[in-house]
Amino acid sequence: MNELHFFLIDDDEIFQFIMKNTIQEINPEIKIQFFTDGEKGIECLKENLDAANKLPDIILLDLNMPFMDGWEFLNEYKSLKSDLKKEINIYLLTSSNSQQDVERAKEISTLSGYLVKPLSRDGLKDLIQEFPTAEWYENEL
Repeated sequence: MNELHFFLIDDDEIFQFIMKNTIQEINPEIKIQFFTDGEKGIECLKENLDAANKLPDIILLDLNMPFMDGWEFLNEYKSLKSDLKKEINIYLLTSSNSQQDVERAKEISTLSGYLVKPLSRDGLKDLIQEFPTAEWYENEL
C-alpha cells in the first residue's frame, strides 16, 4: 500500500480524534492533516499549489461547518483544481443522508463520493485499500 496523505476537514474535534485513531490503526503510514473549516483547507491548498508532496491524495469533507461549509469549499476548489500539481479525491463525509444532498453531490464533477457518518472502520478500510477508486462511491442510505 502506498503512503497516503489525507485532509480531514470537519469542525467536530471528537470526530477528528476518532478518525485519526481509526485511520492510523488501519495504516500508521497515512499522513493526516486536520482543518476545522473549509476556509483553512482551501488556504492550505493555495499555499501548496506547486508542492505535490504537501497536497493530499484524499480529502474527507464535512458539509456543515462554520466560516466555509463543504459546498462553498467545493466551489473554491473548482477554481484551484487546474493549478494543483496532484489529482485529489474528495469525499463528502457528512451526517446528512438527505437524497437532495446526494443528488446535488452527484452533479459535482470534482467529487469522488458521498459517505454518511458514522463511517464504519470497515468502510474506511475499504476506501483506503481500494484507493484510487474508479467509481463514484456512495454509502447505502
